[in-house]
Amino acid sequence: MSVKILIWGAGAIGGVIGAYLARAGHDVTMVDLVEEHVRLIAGPGLSIVGPVDEFSVRTPAFTPDTLAGEYGAILLCVKAQDTEPATWALASHLRADGYVVSVQNGLNELVIAQTVGRERTVGSFVNFGADYMEPGVIHFGGRGAVVLGELDGEMTPRIQALHRAFLDFEPNAIVTDNIWGYLWGKLAYGAMLFATALTNESIADALADPNYRSLYIQLAQEVLRVAAANDVTPEAFNGFDPHAFMPGVDRAVSERSMDEMVAFNRCSAKTHSGIWRDLAVRKRRTEVDPQLGPIVTFGEKAGVPTPITARLIELIHDIEEGRRTQSLDNLDILKAEGI
Repeated sequence: MSVKILIWGAGAIGGVIGAYLARAGHDVTMVDLVEEHVRLIAGPGLSIVGPVDEFSVRTPAFTPDTLAGEYGAILLCVKAQDTEPATWALASHLRADGYVVSVQNGLNELVIAQTVGRERTVGSFVNFGADYMEPGVIHFGGRGAVVLGELDGEMTPRIQALHRAFLDFEPNAIVTDNIWGYLWGKLAYGAMLFATALTNESIADALADPNYRSLYIQLAQEVLRVAAANDVTPEAFNGFDPHAFMPGVDRAVSERSMDEMVAFNRCSAKTHSGIWRDLAVRKRRTEVDPQLGPIVTFGEKAGVPTPITARLIELIHDIEEGRRTQSLDNLDILKAEGI
């Protein structure tokens, strides 16, 4: 890309993408709140480790308060709950003709557009596996779908240029005219991941457990009913087939998609979700409110009940606040909600 790229949030997602783009010769600068992480990125370099690739790359790196200059493309890669303050902070660094790309989980494009304008907001969907291990080190555990799209579905010169750049990270990255379909599909899949994080099981083991298959299917169906009520057509990715979870679909079809999701996750060295890691390792709040909260809100507006999703949010909060521990007992509680 000819424009300068700013990675705002050099953690698991932003760090991996930024490292690949920098290694390919793109003009990349990184921003992060962790001063030691920033020092190492700009000094000895950011190290990508794991089964996918092993390399280190140096880029200019700053904390938000030390950053100067303007950028044509800003990839916002922070946790969903940090989207609004991060967007306000980066706005002064966005060129007049620049744009912000939400490289996050959830419907954060809606939040970004409120600050910088819809015309300066670009959507994306990513499903690769990565973890921030320590300052200067990110584990890249497995490749996954990478999708870019304008919010109105248009094929613009900027989305084409962005796509060409992303091919230096993910050779199978694509552009879509239905980015909202991918984002809502990820919400349904993400709801399942939140359910697996109620336990200490790996993603694959949790999704494979026959005792809870009905629960996962009901949860996905609940989210997809809300999507349908909002005129969204969800898209498939990495084994997740939204059509397999539509009301009235034969159970065998749903099971087949579940099996494919299990197979996909078995191939990744990232065994547990970032949600699980937030709860079990980093001991911090998850993205449950900005990710799953909108499902409940959109459901209420459309008259679509979401009792399983609402209860899941409560259970995640219980773990965050130390009122319960991660165990299969939590899935039993959630399962009772769906009966």
